[in-house]
Amino acid sequence: MAEKPLWYRWARVYFAGGCLVGLGVVLYKTIRPTDEELISRFSPEIRAEYERNKELRQKEQQRLMEIVKKTSASTDPIWKTGPIGSPLEKDQRNLSMQLVDQELFHKTKEEEKQKAEINKSVEESKEVERLLRENKNQKSWWKFW
Repeated sequence: MAEKPLWYRWARVYFAGGCLVGLGVVLYKTIRPTDEELISRFSPEIRAEYERNKELRQKEQQRLMEIVKKTSASTDPIWKTGPIGSPLEKDQRNLSMQLVDQELFHKTKEEEKQKAEINKSVEESKEVERLLRENKNQKSWWKFW
C-alpha cells in the first residue's frame, strides 16, 4: 500500500478537527439550557429566593463595576486601591467583603415601594376630587333647567 501524500494527511487532520469543533458547537447550542429554562427547573423556594435577590445581585454587579473603574484609573497597586478586602489577608484595612449592605438595600426598596403606593393613593384621591367637582357642576347645570 502506497503512502498518502502529505497534503492529503493534513486535509484529513483539518477535516477531523473541524468536525470535532462543529460537533461541539452544535451540542453546545442544543443541549445547554437557557437561563429561563434553568430557573424554571428550580424548586419553588429557591426560585422565590432567586427572584427576591435578583435586584440585589444587579446592584452588587453595578457597585463592582464602579470599583473596577476607580481601581483602573488609579496608579497605585491593585491591592492598595480597591475597597474590597482579600480573604487571604489577616489585616483587612477595615474593608468589607460585601459590596452592598443587604439590610439597607431591602429597607430602601421597601421604602420606595411605600412611597410609590402613597403617591398612587394621592393621585387617586385627586382624581376622585376632580370627578366629584365635575359631577357637582353637572348637577347644578341640570337644576337650572
